Amino acid sequence: MNPKVSDLIYKVVSQIPKGKVLTYKQVAVLVNKLNSGIKISPRFVGRILHQNSDPEKIPCHRVVFWNGSLSEGYAFGGKFVQKKKLVDEGVVFVGEMVLLSSCLWKSQD
Repeated sequence: MNPKVSDLIYKVVSQIPKGKVLTYKQVAVLVNKLNSGIKISPRFVGRILHQNSDPEKIPCHRVVFWNGSLSEGYAFGGKFVQKKKLVDEGVVFVGEMVLLSSCLWKSQD
């Protein structure tokens, strides 16, 4: 793992405001814009976030799948804990899916 790339992933994720989410793919795209070197995949983003050592500072619960679904393998308590955190922050759900049309963060990058 390239520490610089993981730092960029954490930097992007730490900027997602409460009440908003990004998809793994969007995080990858933003990191790829910041990093002119290797290109990372959404799957790589997930792997790095699974190793997050500071979930209070780096809110990886705000990263979801492309369709608004949550990861069964959310590293900090499973998808029900992730959903509770998101709901507590004001993220809107339709069933088990984040309503991306109203909760997707539009970064300035």
